[in-house]
Amino acid sequence: MLSALLKLARPGQWLKNGVVLAALIFAGQAADLTQLETALLATLIFCLLSSSVYILNDLVDRERDKKHPVKRNRPIASGQISPSTAIVTLTLLAAASLAAGWMINREFFLVALAFLVLNALYSIWLKHGVIIDVMSISFSFVLRAYAGAVAINVPASKWLLLNTLFLALFLALGKRRHELLLLEDNATDHRKILDRYSPYLLDQMIGVVTASVVVMYMLYTLSTEVSEKLDTENLFVTIPFVVYGIFRYLYLIHKEEKGGSPTRLLISDTPILIDVILWIMSVFAVLYVF
Repeated sequence: MLSALLKLARPGQWLKNGVVLAALIFAGQAADLTQLETALLATLIFCLLSSSVYILNDLVDRERDKKHPVKRNRPIASGQISPSTAIVTLTLLAAASLAAGWMINREFFLVALAFLVLNALYSIWLKHGVIIDVMSISFSFVLRAYAGAVAINVPASKWLLLNTLFLALFLALGKRRHELLLLEDNATDHRKILDRYSPYLLDQMIGVVTASVVVMYMLYTLSTEVSEKLDTENLFVTIPFVVYGIFRYLYLIHKEEKGGSPTRLLISDTPILIDVILWIMSVFAVLYVF
């Protein structure tokens, strides 16, 4: 039972909540232990909130998940965890997370609550709307980034929020494309909204968002406003790592037919993993060393 509950919480997906730490890093506050502790607590809270959302999503989708070649092995779809046990678990996780969020500050609590409400609406309703589904996923990442800023009481950079939005859109569209091609004729049995998409349409949207991600990040690193705020003009040296990461991901979803889980891909694909590590190291070197 314990292993099934742990699997239900999907700790492997918690890596997504690293976005909460972005404000700490890019505000130059990572060396402040008090701010670091608060940011780590905020990240943990969002990990638990995310788990409650995953459980709700699995509850709502349990019948469709049974028809999916991979998701049919999830605890609820496979019958390892009963719906009643899942409801109690998600309620406890959500309540504990929001209570801890209130302890950080009121604004963080409201953002955490908004995150929970948005994802609940997504699980029940928004995921059935074409384009709205991927936009909802992207806004959940924006809320993570914004929460990281309000937790440590620093201004939420519009650059950070826009970069987060476009990158999340890029990954969400790539995931939709992978699902459509993986499930083929059975795609709508698992996710009805896939009937409203086509590989060509998704490729067109991915092309637009890809350019947006790269250009937005380049503008951010070259911005005079950002250079003055961070007291460095060298953030541009991190651009090649972002460009390579985007191109590598495009290669994987088009040539290797991967992209179903960006988190799993980050861990399993060695070139992307190395690229992300080098990007993080270069950001820290620019902001905290040189």
